[in-house]
Amino acid sequence: MQSTVVNTTGVSTGKIDLPEEIFAQKGNLKLLSQAVRIYLSNQRHAASKVKTRSEVSGSGKKIWRQKGTGRARHGDAYAPIFVGGGIAHGPTGEQNYKMKLSKILRRKALLLALTKKLESKELVIVEGLEDVKPKTKQINQIIHKLAGDAKTVSVVVPYGNHSIIRGARNIEGIKLLPVMRLNAYDILWGGTLLVPKNSLTQLKETYSKRMVEPKADKILNKPKPPLPKKENVKKEAYLKRKTRTHQDKNRKDKKTTR
Repeated sequence: MQSTVVNTTGVSTGKIDLPEEIFAQKGNLKLLSQAVRIYLSNQRHAASKVKTRSEVSGSGKKIWRQKGTGRARHGDAYAPIFVGGGIAHGPTGEQNYKMKLSKILRRKALLLALTKKLESKELVIVEGLEDVKPKTKQINQIIHKLAGDAKTVSVVVPYGNHSIIRGARNIEGIKLLPVMRLNAYDILWGGTLLVPKNSLTQLKETYSKRMVEPKADKILNKPKPPLPKKENVKKEAYLKRKTRTHQDKNRKDKKTTR
């Protein structure tokens, strides 16, 4: 699988081979929707809270006497049925919206998102972007040349490169995505994806490795317990028989005493 490489002026400089294990993933789109839903749910915080009947401030005096009024019996005026009273079954501010996705499925969703970006022709591999001086005006011009009229642009920043971060962090509509912190949501909703050549090599090193499920790995590498010796087996059987006979004797003695 090959893709064209462009320089900072937008001119094609050749082609590059892309790893198929990253940019040729096959998977169900339901996995992508699940990864996005879990990511958004984990960003959510329980901000809403209402006061219950015990938390509303005011007098706790009984509003009318128990009997003789023809009305229903009540205590104070802060019951949930009254205006200004407490709220029943409202949000407490302690709701937990955290959800989990396994490491293998997160990685698969990320690679599937990169594949979809390549198929939709929204992925551009750039040569020389990491060597540009950290000037906001210069980097802004380069990114607009490469991305065209895209409203949002995401740049996959290689590890250890600070010039792109310092030059593009204040530009509106541009997201900076470190290679080590990529996720499916940022890639899918990040608009045009600019990938410098250094980032591509780091992507290969990080995400081309074959991942084994931790449970299967533990089972495969788990050492087998040593087989018991015949002498130990006989000794254990003898001790079990001995304890049983003592238990039976104790039961008989208890019956006779009764």
